[in-house]
This record gives sequence, C-alpha cells and structure tokens, in this order.
Amino acid sequence: MNQSDLAADLLALAREDLASAEALVAADGVSAAPVGFHAQQAVEKSLKAAIALAGGEFPFTHNLGLLMRLSEDCGLEPPSQLAQADRLTPYAATVRYGLGDPGTVDPGDALRWAALAIEWAEARPGSSDPT
Repeated sequence: MNQSDLAADLLALAREDLASAEALVAADGVSAAPVGFHAQQAVEKSLKAAIALAGGEFPFTHNLGLLMRLSEDCGLEPPSQLAQADRLTPYAATVRYGLGDPGTVDPGDALRWAALAIEWAEARPGSSDPT
C-alpha cells in the first residue's frame, strides 16, 4: 500500500471514530471514557495519516505526544490547539481496559481535538478530499 492510500484509509477511519464519539456524547448513560477513546483514535489516525503523507514512518503506538513529535520531525506543524490533545492518550488503552483513571477530559474538548486533527491532516498535500 502506498503512503497516499494508507493516509486515505486512516482518515476514513478517523472520521468514523469522530462520528462514533459524537454519537456517544448524545447517548444517555455513557461516560466520558468511550468518548475519549474514539476521540483519541481519531487524533491518532489523523496524525499517522499526516506523517504518511509527509513520507515519514510511525511505530505502532497510541502515544499522541510521540506522534506529534514525529509529525514535527517530518517538517509538519500540528495546530497549536492540539497541544493538549495528548491528554487523550490514556483513553486508548489504560482507561479502555479499566487500568487507570487519567482524570476527566471534557467531551467537548475531545471532540474539538478530533475534528481539528482530521481537518489538519486532510489539508496536507497529497490528501484526497473526502467530499
């Protein structure tokens, strides 16, 4: 699979994760944890898509701080509004499997970070417009 196709696949999955997070925010009886999980996944996949489009490589990781640094190493500049998005990292596994409490991330912030990460990655050269 070439980097452009990989990026397109990752962005499609990121948009699906954002839609899932948005649906969970509106659902009764759902805590912030699954919203955080899907928002984290959307940011992660968006960062990986941008790295792929820049010709970089990324490890199998859920660490958003690491992925942001790898983005910068590829000459990319993630939006400053994503600086706090690494607070979602624990939602990828630790919280998902009941192994800890990362503190509460506001679901509205989580959704904004996810949407911003997708928008930023889609604006990278080589990204195909989803519409």
